[in-house]
Amino acid sequence: MTRARNVVPRLRRRRRLMRRAKGNWGARRKLVRTVKETLLRSGMFAFRDRRNRKRVFRRLWIQRLNAAARSNGLSYSKLIHGMGKAGMDIDRKALSELAFHDPAAFSVVVERAKESLAA
Repeated sequence: MTRARNVVPRLRRRRRLMRRAKGNWGARRKLVRTVKETLLRSGMFAFRDRRNRKRVFRRLWIQRLNAAARSNGLSYSKLIHGMGKAGMDIDRKALSELAFHDPAAFSVVVERAKESLAA
């Protein structure tokens, strides 16, 4: 009886790894052991940065809001506090998009926040 060498599954496994390692340089896309290490490491970076992306975008929205609020004569923290007092529940992402693409509508929001702060 001939020896079963597990060739097809092994090649499939290797091919799957190599497909995922396309675009890397040198041994990182040619040698199986190095490819495995590279993919493991890239997976760790991807996992970490999926969580970091949420923080980064929130920081971007807050910076945009602060700049837009200051151009309307109000700081970011006072804007958020005034909106809370006025009962306006607009999240930072939507507010940032509003400030970026429609400054006139954003200035209306700022005015309502100012009124609620004065009251």
